[in-house]
Amino acid sequence: MADIRRVTDAFAVAPQISENDIEEIAAAGFKTIIANRPDGEGGIEQPRMGPIRAKAESLGLTFVALPFSGAPTPEIVERMGGILNEAPQPVLAYCRTGTRCITAWALTHSGQGTGQEIVDAAAGAGYDLSSIESLL
Repeated sequence: MADIRRVTDAFAVAPQISENDIEEIAAAGFKTIIANRPDGEGGIEQPRMGPIRAKAESLGLTFVALPFSGAPTPEIVERMGGILNEAPQPVLAYCRTGTRCITAWALTHSGQGTGQEIVDAAAGAGYDLSSIESLL
């Protein structure tokens, strides 16, 4: 069972998912899945994007691969923002723990004057983004 953490009505994050979680994700109403975890990062035991994508698309979900390691670069933030603006909502993004997903999501709001609201939304989902509030 996926550990889905709602951040807003339109966005949620989760630690690593597998193709076995996709029916539950679809039943929860998600329309798009974003994969922020590179294949193989967790070794041979890590579920791969291919089967996850295939299952998601077979159920009518949009699947977008945007894998990255470490902190999101400006390019990743820009691409994440574009995906979030265009993808059917609600969106579920996943990585190893959900932290890089929520960090990329938060940084897409940089300069919009809502830093504390973003930090609060992340905290409500169990993530502490207070260290990047000045960037938001």
